[in-house]
Formats: sequence, structure tokens, C-alpha cells
Amino acid sequence: MRFSEEDRPQTRRRSLLLLAAGAGAGLFLAAASLLQSAPSRSPDLPPSAVARVNETVIARADFQKLVTGLENDTRAPADADMRRHLLDRMVEEELLVQHALEMGLARFDRRVRADLTSALIASVVSDSEVGDPDDGELQRFFEQNRDLFIVPGRLRARQIFVAEGRAPQDASARERAEEARRRIAAGEPFATVHQAMGDREISPLPDALLPAAKLREYLGPTALRALLELEVREVSRVVRSGTGFHLLQLLDRQEPRDPPFEEIEKTVRVEWRRRAGDRALRRYLDDLRKQAEILVREDLS
Repeated sequence: MRFSEEDRPQTRRRSLLLLAAGAGAGLFLAAASLLQSAPSRSPDLPPSAVARVNETVIARADFQKLVTGLENDTRAPADADMRRHLLDRMVEEELLVQHALEMGLARFDRRVRADLTSALIASVVSDSEVGDPDDGELQRFFEQNRDLFIVPGRLRARQIFVAEGRAPQDASARERAEEARRRIAAGEPFATVHQAMGDREISPLPDALLPAAKLREYLGPTALRALLELEVREVSRVVRSGTGFHLLQLLDRQEPRDPPFEEIEKTVRVEWRRRAGDRALRRYLDDLRKQAEILVREDLS
């Protein structure tokens, strides 16, 4: 390999990290010995290859992709030294991959297994030749799955929150919350009562139109149900949750909307392709299962 004295330690450390975290000192020494072996310059490589590492060929097309990426990043052509440097890095990567497979990391390391399955799924979906539906097929898909594309309703609300157990000398939390409601009913501004009677919220409710699913994260299920029952500008009864008491006011409401096909055609097309990719993956997995010998235990208790 052609390392400068400055480059050699950094490259070796980076390559070793590719194997897997926590593999131990034995793995470190084995990888280091691999990296110290100089590649042979065999003249019998096929024209489509730039190197062979054991029985694995490094394709010229893959090498050129790496060179092109570097040239795009640096906005300068790669000279002979840089091309040799890139090829050495590809050889090292192949050595590390082969050694990791020999050590069984693909079988026993959960992180490596997850990365492999994710990469294969992405490859299967991208290579499935899903194509694009014609206008009629896309329109039919939209009509058959119309509920999927309904834009959910949104609410804008505010609250006065009273925490339980604020201090022993205080009136009970519920009494303070009820007093806040009486003051609002008597005409006192909501903001004024909030400042006088409310406690600090851990996650303050944003002053924005939000879908119910998002509001649930701020209010919890019980307070959200009470909010959904309100008319605009109406103030709720005092609602108890696991953290305290809520006094809610609905400020604005946008009803769910069923958009026309023309408005969301791009979204419909993306969903059509996603489902087509899912079907391609299912066919691929079914084929793998047919070709494999699988024995499972019936009693899993």
C-alpha cells in the first residue's frame, strides 16, 4: 500500500472502526495484519475490473463512481496519486468486509445485521421496476383509498394549568382551578387569569393550529377529549389529568378536509409507489422462503 507516514495511522484507525465496535483486541490485531499485506498487481484482471481482493473483484465502474464523487466534491480532476489512494481505500474496505464476514459479525452483531437487512430491502425496492402508473390507474388508486389522503382537522387552543401539590399552604389545586374558571366566567380576560392562577407548564401549549395527535402530546388524552367537545371561544370545565388540572379554551378550529385529486397528485403518486415497493419486497421474501429449508417449532410457550 502507498501510505505517507502521516496518512498511515489515520487510515488504519478509520478502517478498524469499520469492523464493529467492541470486537476486542483480537479483532484489532487481525485487521491490522490484513492491512499490512501489500496488494499484488496481477496482469490477468478482466478489463471491467481495477483490482481483485482474494476472490472478489473490484469493478472499474464502482471505482469510477468514487473518483467522480471526489471530483464533484473538490471540483478538480483526480490525478494519478489520488486515484491510487482511492483504490487502496477500496481494497482496504474489501479486506475489512471479508474479515468481518469470516468472524461472523454479519450473523451475530445486531447492528451489522440491521444495516445489512436495511440495505437489501432498499436494493430490492429500488430494483423492482415499479415504474409509474398511468393517469387512470392513479386516479382509481386515489378513489379506492380516499380516506388515506384526508387532511386531518386542526385546533388552536390555550389553557390554564394548575399542578397538584404546589405547596402545602396553598388552597387545593382543584379549588384554584375552579376559581380561575369563575373569574373567566365573570368576564376577566383569560390571559390575566392565566398569569394570576396558572402554574408553569412543562411543555407549554404552542399558539398554533395543531392536529389532535399533536395536541395529545401536550395535553394528554383526557384533556384532549374535553377540548374536542368545545365550540370556538368556549371555555371547558375543569379537567383533571395525571399531573394536575386543566382549564381549556378553544380559539380556532379547522375541520378535516378532503382535497381533490389534482391538488395532491404528487402525494398520491408517492404513496402508490411506496405500496408497489412493499408488494415487490413481499414477493422477494416469499421467493426466498420457497427456496429455503425452514423448520420452526409449533409450541412457542
